[in-house]
Amino acid sequence: MDFDMQSMAAAIGVSVPVLRFLLCFAATIPVSFFHRVVPGSLPKHMYAALSGAILSYLSFGFSSNLHFLVPMLLGYAAMAVSRAHCGIITFVLGFGYLIGCHVYYMSGDAWKEGGIDATGALMVLTLKVISCAMNYNDGLLKEDDLREAQKKNRLVKMPSLIEYFGYCLCCGTHFAGPVYEMKDYIEWTERKGVCELTKSGPWPSPFLATLRAIIQAGLCMGLYLYLVPYHPLSRFTDSVYQEWGFWRRLSYQYMSGFTARWKYYFIWSISEASMAISGLGFSGWTDSSPPKPRWDRAINVDVLGVEFAKSSVVLPLVWNIQVSTWLRHYVYERLIQKGKKPGFFQLLATQTASAVWHGLYPGYLIFFVQSALMIAGSRVIYRWEQASKGLIKKVFALTNFGYTVLVLNYSCVGFMVLSLHETLAAYGSVYYVGTIIPIALILLGSIIKPARPARSKPKKEE
Repeated sequence: MDFDMQSMAAAIGVSVPVLRFLLCFAATIPVSFFHRVVPGSLPKHMYAALSGAILSYLSFGFSSNLHFLVPMLLGYAAMAVSRAHCGIITFVLGFGYLIGCHVYYMSGDAWKEGGIDATGALMVLTLKVISCAMNYNDGLLKEDDLREAQKKNRLVKMPSLIEYFGYCLCCGTHFAGPVYEMKDYIEWTERKGVCELTKSGPWPSPFLATLRAIIQAGLCMGLYLYLVPYHPLSRFTDSVYQEWGFWRRLSYQYMSGFTARWKYYFIWSISEASMAISGLGFSGWTDSSPPKPRWDRAINVDVLGVEFAKSSVVLPLVWNIQVSTWLRHYVYERLIQKGKKPGFFQLLATQTASAVWHGLYPGYLIFFVQSALMIAGSRVIYRWEQASKGLIKKVFALTNFGYTVLVLNYSCVGFMVLSLHETLAAYGSVYYVGTIIPIALILLGSIIKPARPARSKPKKEE
């Protein structure tokens, strides 16, 4: 068996641990399908928990499930002992344990060298545990004091232990997301909420959505395997790279970021297929006639939306969508004081939380600080665009698109190489253009403040 695994791994150019993970990851699709035919809520919860634990064991080993148990039990204990403070307690303990694992395993280095461990799955699990505790905490508060997302996801009663384990380990999303809410999981299992709407008619078929995701995954992996030999990350510290001119180095940064993204598109497409085929990805019906099923919960990336983003502001809406939604609901919005508007502090704090969640590498921290600057700079261009008309408005729109392409691919080098030396070397090789431009735009935006477009007044009735 090991010989066969080694041969297969060598044939596709990955390590044996990565191949084992990919096989288990692909297995989440049929395993998720069989969840549909498990009768009764309790057996469904047990199936979700056991299938996730078994696939984790096969992929990462027995120790992975022990690591998963720590934040799960800490979060559940916090909900049981101190409901009024369980949200912040779980946030601190969950992130604390995750940071400890990041430091101990230094997973980023392993991933760069072709290895893999359970830290990626632990990252997803940490967000699920925290959101469950915060929503249970919100169940104590008056609805008038809550935001729309809090009203929708709040938990009035504490989930049972088997519900909680099923939610945390549900195999279709356990390895790489997408993140979802406890309330959505329970309603899906018990066929309530949006799932209850289908009782009067046939359950929406998931096969078209699943097939589309599988085809997308195949195309993404094919393109990644084709491009990656031509754009190794080691090139950034190679003497050949330093001999290139400015424009060639900048274009190589673009192609490196472009190449790396297809790996993530592949991973999230497999997760989308797993979540869709289980039915958990179903999020309701469209308003069209006849109505069509929506699978928004399953979607974690909009490939074309990322590659052709008109503004940096929209990137969180199309890249790692469910994690971006989590950060908005559980970090960004909760830092906004009542009666005040959000500012750069909330944005920077959210991006910093995202950096820490990914790991304590300088490249992550620099990338997410860069992304905060990138978004703030893009907002300045957008304000100028909205205050313009005709050709000037189109020029600003095109400028925002070019700015997004430039700064995104410049910034993501840090996310890929991780080390401080390699990140600064890559940024310095193009004269820090992707850092200087956003800062310059933010400063200009504080000086050149376009007048807000006048609102059209309603005509008086004659």
